[in-house]
Amino acid sequence: MDTKIRDIEELKVHGRTTKSRDPLVLFWTASGFECNVSGSELWVEVEVSYQMYEPWFSYTINGDWIGRQMLPEGRYWIPLFRGMSFDAVKNVRFYKDLQAMSGDGESFIRIHALRHDGMFYPVEEKSRKIEFIGDSITSGEGTFGAKEEMDWIPMFFSSLRDYAYFTAKEMDAQYRIFSQSGWGIHHSWDNNPHCAIPKYYREICSLMPGEMNKMLGGMEPNDFSGWQPDTIVINLGTNDASGFEQPMWQDETTGESYKAKKNTDGSYCEVDLQLIKQASIDFLKTVRECNPQADIIWCYGMLGLSLEPTICGAIADYQKQSGDRKVSYLRLPEVTEESFGSRQHPGILCHKQAARVLVDYMRSRE
Repeated sequence: MDTKIRDIEELKVHGRTTKSRDPLVLFWTASGFECNVSGSELWVEVEVSYQMYEPWFSYTINGDWIGRQMLPEGRYWIPLFRGMSFDAVKNVRFYKDLQAMSGDGESFIRIHALRHDGMFYPVEEKSRKIEFIGDSITSGEGTFGAKEEMDWIPMFFSSLRDYAYFTAKEMDAQYRIFSQSGWGIHHSWDNNPHCAIPKYYREICSLMPGEMNKMLGGMEPNDFSGWQPDTIVINLGTNDASGFEQPMWQDETTGESYKAKKNTDGSYCEVDLQLIKQASIDFLKTVRECNPQADIIWCYGMLGLSLEPTICGAIADYQKQSGDRKVSYLRLPEVTEESFGSRQHPGILCHKQAARVLVDYMRSRE
């Protein structure tokens, strides 16, 4: 039996997306669907598009990671399981492994239908909701691949080997990810001030360019009232620090330029630190406006600590200005030679260590 996604009332949708389920569009890392289903087999009908960066997906059955694969272009059916006990109810979750791709406005997964020979049952609600906001670390970049791998390709991203997944699993949480590799609070790793996460937070997925993203609803305002997290974890600052080590960014069309500068003694220029600090304060205001009750934890440190004083100063100034005490800072374990993954990014060991620290901290705030 083939059942359209729009007709499966028991299906739980994960990740920021539109209200449309015809089809269900997956934008972000770890977005997807979850269902409880009986029967001996289950297939999913996907529609995949991209220009440069092919999406990948993973899926679990009863919490165990069963499969992961690259998705070629087209519309087709993929088997998720066959030959299982007919009467047993299986929990199946489909995860988009690749982040929203700001460099490819056609890199999408759309879910049209499920083919099955059983029945669907309600999915139990988790005990809490968590939103993770970040960069390549939160996108799971470098969690697959040998240490020497340096190609920037979708194969080395994963939604099931990063600290967000491990934290949510330990905390029995439904979670969402809003992240973009190379982006920062004020500027990107190469000093582009347009590649700043806070500029795009209010929309569903406005950092992806092009008419297809607009048509699919990525430019629409996000409905924050429909999904309010109990905790928001911000993990930003790593790429802003990288900008101090990189050449000036310049827009070849407009001539606009920016460079996070160093002083003659090698320290960071105070003017540029203040820009990052103010951008952090402004982002905290935005996040709080959109999520009035959430506990906000700003994490940092997996790839260096050079901006820790700036981030902590921003949190302190925000608290003075707003009186908001549900905002705090947490230092995460720094990657070591042993815990590196591919692309000089934290590997799965470092992500597990970070998740352990974050889980303990979240529980201490209950």
